[in-house]
Amino acid sequence: MTMQLKISHTTRYAFDTPPAYGLQQLRLTPKPSAAQNILDWTIDIQGAVVQNAYEDEHGNITHLVAFELGVSELVITSHGEIQMTDLNGIVGAHLGHTPLWLFLRETDLTEAGPLIEALSNELPANPQISDFHDLSKQIAKRVTYTFGSTQPTTTAEQAMSVGQGVCQDHAHVFVAAARKAGHPARYVSGYLMMTDRVNQDATHAWAEVWIESLGWTGFDVSNGISPDMRYVRIATGLDYAQASPISGLTQGGSGESIQVQVQVQQ
Repeated sequence: MTMQLKISHTTRYAFDTPPAYGLQQLRLTPKPSAAQNILDWTIDIQGAVVQNAYEDEHGNITHLVAFELGVSELVITSHGEIQMTDLNGIVGAHLGHTPLWLFLRETDLTEAGPLIEALSNELPANPQISDFHDLSKQIAKRVTYTFGSTQPTTTAEQAMSVGQGVCQDHAHVFVAAARKAGHPARYVSGYLMMTDRVNQDATHAWAEVWIESLGWTGFDVSNGISPDMRYVRIATGLDYAQASPISGLTQGGSGESIQVQVQVQQ
């Protein structure tokens, strides 16, 4: 079964006083795979210049852009069409130069405290795909999806503690628990076609875990399923910091505001 998706993603930065310097790292190009055939994809940038384009250590197609001098508005728009094939969330083989054992490493956002450790202990010694679905259900019960309840800097343990979070927190908790139990896991950022709307105000996030018999396999805790052909993977990493669609820094300037518009439709 296949589906063709049309996607547009615009991020608009505005400054009351232009920054003296700004640099952004863009991970906005979908990853080609058996599930994703990129028919057309373009990144348009106003107010900045591309300095370099490369694949990072996780195989993310990355663009480094520098602000133009005196810019008061920066607009980044990525858009295109993708032919999707439903593989039940199975990404498969581990590719690239990064070893699997790296995905057992904790980060500041995925460090396991007592709550994560207790959650990981619920996984059996040799978990199957059904056990990871059970883990996903437990996380959804213990961390209620509540928009605006956390920040990009919220850790997995903090989300467990407050019992609220968003898709980013769900992915971090899943990744942290899987790693604590000895299973390589990674964070995924991407797009999701909603059934009730075209316009969205954010990208989506989910997790992938390495299952020996299947390879990398995805789990969307927030929606209680493995990703299907409505899900488009754009970047992966150890956590949000390594897989966020846009990250960067500015020096000087004042009055920064950010507006995000995402459209995903068949």
